[in-house]
Amino acid sequence: MPVPILIGASGSGKTTIARAIAERSLDNVDVLFFDALGVPSAEDMIREYGSGEAWQFAKTVEWMKRIAEITKSGRRVVFEGQTRLSFLAEGAVAAAWHDYVPILVDCDDTTRAARLTVDRGQPELANSDMMNWANYLRLEAQAHGCEILDTSVMSVEHAVSHVLSLTITR
Repeated sequence: MPVPILIGASGSGKTTIARAIAERSLDNVDVLFFDALGVPSAEDMIREYGSGEAWQFAKTVEWMKRIAEITKSGRRVVFEGQTRLSFLAEGAVAAAWHDYVPILVDCDDTTRAARLTVDRGQPELANSDMMNWANYLRLEAQAHGCEILDTSVMSVEHAVSHVLSLTITR
């Protein structure tokens, strides 16, 4: 079974979808969150890895190796995190494992700003850097033919059902 990997910028809905899948208590599905390993400060990322991008790459490779090991046991996995498609691909090569389906969880900038400002109480994230990051991920997904799940007006339940229909229940 391919592993759905939900990527996207903050406020896209990827964590909400992953949590909703986890709450379904599917006995044979592990829902993993990129940030579960901890996110160091920007200063620590730079000191230890040279940049935030290098940290993100290293941790993506680490996660892909972990996921590959979990799937060897027959368990199914859903993974959620902010990373690039290119990092997933390089991580898959490093893990000698390619049975994953990347899905960009995305929304329009107005919806993202409202989610970050109102729903999450993190207005500092609703900035041009985040919108540019979201646009970068969108363009990368389009260039690679990656599915884009637009959650701007989609219900969480519909998004969960869609992710499960594409991957877990095939």
